[in-house]
Amino acid sequence: MYKLIAIDMDGTLLNDQHEVTPEVREALHKAKKKGVKIVLCTGRPIGGVRRFLEDLLLNEEDDYVIAYNGALVQNTHTNGVVAERSIGYGDLVRLYGLSLELKTPMHFFDPEHLYTPNRDLSPYTVVESYLTQMPVHYRTLEELPRDMVIPKVMFIDEPEKLSRTIEAIPDWVQEKYTMVRSMPFYYEILHKDASKGNAVKLLAGHLGIHREEVVCIGDNENDLTMIEYAGCGVAMGNAVPKVKAIADFETRTNNEHGVAYAIEKLVLS
Repeated sequence: MYKLIAIDMDGTLLNDQHEVTPEVREALHKAKKKGVKIVLCTGRPIGGVRRFLEDLLLNEEDDYVIAYNGALVQNTHTNGVVAERSIGYGDLVRLYGLSLELKTPMHFFDPEHLYTPNRDLSPYTVVESYLTQMPVHYRTLEELPRDMVIPKVMFIDEPEKLSRTIEAIPDWVQEKYTMVRSMPFYYEILHKDASKGNAVKLLAGHLGIHREEVVCIGDNENDLTMIEYAGCGVAMGNAVPKVKAIADFETRTNNEHGVAYAIEKLVLS
């Protein structure tokens, strides 16, 4: 019997209108009632997840969330931190210099806010602000506290330009951080040990749940590590080819209630 289901949000839990459909909502409710842990596992900041946790009743006793692509594992009832893997001010300075060198805009987060060092606001920062419902703060690096905790930095640009940027990132930078493309226009940079796979593994261990008892559902490259870790890795019907290639099960698309279909077939039947 599966005991934990880790679910990506954008392109997975949510349809293209950024909604949880009634079919998905009902499947989550049934699985939770059966005693299965439902854990949202997302690249979004914690502030961009809270309304979904409240709406889906995933903030009750002993409920958990994984945010910032695995940089934060948190109890949603007490807000107690189970694990945190962040980068610091020196990393931010280094990555900002790289963004200027590669002529690619960036933005970044602290635990509660979205910031941009770019006076000319990128439309992709506006998209991030809309999706997470977090206001954007323009700050130069000199205005930021040196003890700032930074869960993630994001390089952002038109997909073709971003692809060229990714190819130009030096090997030493790739080796120093976890770097993953979460959307065609988002490239996320995190602490070396931060990933969805590591976070799910850590939470499963914290809960005494074995790998074979874990289902992970996702659609994009930032979901690869958790799908590889899971006892049953599930690719959405709209998933990128890399995800489908390693998944144990392929469900329907996010617009066809794919999460509900997977839960019905794997957990409830």
